[in-house]
This record gives sequence, C-alpha cells and structure tokens, in this order.
Amino acid sequence: MTWTLSASLDEFRDQAGAFLAAHPAENTVLLTIAHRLAESGLTVFGEPPVFGWWRPEEGGPVGGAFVQTSPSGPRLSLMRPAVAAELAVELAAAGTEFTTVAGVGGGVGPARAFAAAWTAATGTEHSVRFGQRLYRLAESADPPRPPAGRHRLAGPADRALAVRWYEEFLAEVGVELADVPRAVDQRIADGALHLWEDGGRPVAMAGSSVILAGMSRIGPVYTPAESRGRGYGTAVTAAASARVRSLGAAEVLLYTDLANPTSNSIYQQIGFRPVEDSLVLDFRRG
Repeated sequence: MTWTLSASLDEFRDQAGAFLAAHPAENTVLLTIAHRLAESGLTVFGEPPVFGWWRPEEGGPVGGAFVQTSPSGPRLSLMRPAVAAELAVELAAAGTEFTTVAGVGGGVGPARAFAAAWTAATGTEHSVRFGQRLYRLAESADPPRPPAGRHRLAGPADRALAVRWYEEFLAEVGVELADVPRAVDQRIADGALHLWEDGGRPVAMAGSSVILAGMSRIGPVYTPAESRGRGYGTAVTAAASARVRSLGAAEVLLYTDLANPTSNSIYQQIGFRPVEDSLVLDFRRG
C-alpha cells in the first residue's frame, strides 16, 4: 500500500481524476478545488498546493486522494480510515518537505483516523472546528412557504454587496478565503452567484459551483441578519438548485452545519437528502 505525494496539478488529475469523478458526491470538494486551481493558478488559495493519491499496490486502482491548499489542512477524498491513517504517518515522516499540517477535513471516519495517527506521530492534540452534513438533491420541491420576491443572477452592479456578504458569511463560519473579491468576480462571470430579491432589494445569496463530473455544489448560502426568518435563504437555494439542474447537473449537493438544526431541516423540505457527515479538525501543540 502506498501514497504518492506531488506538487503537480496535472499529475494529480492524470492519476486521481478518474477516481474523483467516479464518486462525485463524496469527492465534491476535491473536484472543485482542482478545477479552481486549474482555472485560476496554483497560488489562488495562497501557497502552492500539495496533492496525493493512494494505490493498494503499484499500478493498482486509486483508492484515495487528498489536496492541501494554504492555510487549510489536507482535504481527504472518499477513502477507508486505514488509508487516511497511513497518509498521516507519511506526512509526519515527510516533515515540512511537502506540507505543514494544521488540521484535516473529510468524512468522519477518515478524518478521525487521520487525526488519531497524526497526533500519535507528532505529539499534538486535535479539536473539532465544525461538523457538516453533505446533502444530495433527490427531487426538487418548492419551499413549503414561498417568500415574496424572485430569483435573479448577480451582475457586476452587485459586486460590492456580494463581497460584503461573502466576508460576513466567512466570518460567521470561521473559514478563511485568500481573495474574496476574486472569488466573487469569478462567480459572477460564471453566472453562478444567485440572489433573491424582495421589493427590488437583494435579501439573500447563494453560490453554485461549475458542473464537474455531473455535479454542482450549492454554497455559500447567506442571508443577512436583518432578513432572516422569512424563507429567503431556502428560496434562493431552491432556485439555484433548479438552475444548475436545468444546465445539466445530475448531482446537486450542499453542505450544512451539523450544529444548525434549522438548516438541516429546511433543506430537506426542498428535496435534499443526507449523503454523509464530515469533520474539519484542528491540530495544536499540547
């Protein structure tokens, strides 16, 4: 059993691309990260990324992969927990030649296995930053209590508002993004930033990813505090989902915060069904 580490996006896509595409829901984050790196350059998230893939034997089929982009820890693909633990041991032995590991994200089983092996090898401790649940759209449904207003795509005139809402969203969830204006510009250019407006005023926002391996992921979904509790977030999510379905997405996915029972309930009301739970863990010196 062996992991291969690389600094080459082309090599990663050549070796692991078919494996990622064969499981587009479970590998949604890695698929979109790889696409963003190919589209915007290897430093779009900060420091150049590190890639890896696992085979049970030389020449065998890929059974796991990861990408690390600064300042995040490795993001794990679908894989067996034992494979994730082996990766932690490999990275600990590599030291800083390839990566400095500050945390890890992925399915619950692999993420916990990686964390256990990493802390044992390095003498660090780990804590849960947040847990998420991945949902897949089964059958589209309208919100049970549709709010007033309508869906539209964001345009250049919405840029300043979208940047502010992105920053507010990221602050709320405790996630860093190296260049928010650039991310917003790309979403607007792709026709992938959705607004719900009421009375001619934007009141909620949802992003959608480009369709990769038949998959598109909705997010972020954000409603400013003064407009919450009226169904705007649910409505813009339903509208964004319907649009990517109309563009050919076979899989429409989204993540919710496991600590937020409201979001886990309302998305099921518009046709989303659970796929798997995941964790983002942080490492620290004891």
